[in-house]
Amino acid sequence: MTVTGLSQLATVIEKYKQTPGSLLDVLAEAQALNGYLSRPVLQQIAEGLALPESKVYGVATFYSLFKTAPTGRFIIRLCESAPCHVRGAADVLAAIEETLGIKPGETTADGRFTLEFTSCLGLCGVAPAIMIGEQVYGNLTPDRVKEILHNLGN
Repeated sequence: MTVTGLSQLATVIEKYKQTPGSLLDVLAEAQALNGYLSRPVLQQIAEGLALPESKVYGVATFYSLFKTAPTGRFIIRLCESAPCHVRGAADVLAAIEETLGIKPGETTADGRFTLEFTSCLGLCGVAPAIMIGEQVYGNLTPDRVKEILHNLGN
């Protein structure tokens, strides 16, 4: 994180310092500053909130939306629930892997896309589904997911 980023992080910590139970808010804002929560960021949060670093790290790694390593600009979350699986998630996964050349847990060489599995997205009626950033897509086919990825790549 840059010096400016560390200064912004100090401001975020100061804002929440007196608010009990604010760790999730601090982590969310810290991640928004840099895209992920590096070890120095987690250490600064722990120190600033007077919490054990192990607790801060534990919370950051418990929630799947927090990242402790750099990710792509677009995070593709493929639902792995039973309805999505039954309705073709494996074919959607194969299309994503073929199009981007990555497997779940990996990021494209250009840093644009990260692929990961997620629990139910709550879109069982339009399975299979993915979430890219805040946007959700349902009723996916291999061709449709390739089109979505192509449009994001441009």
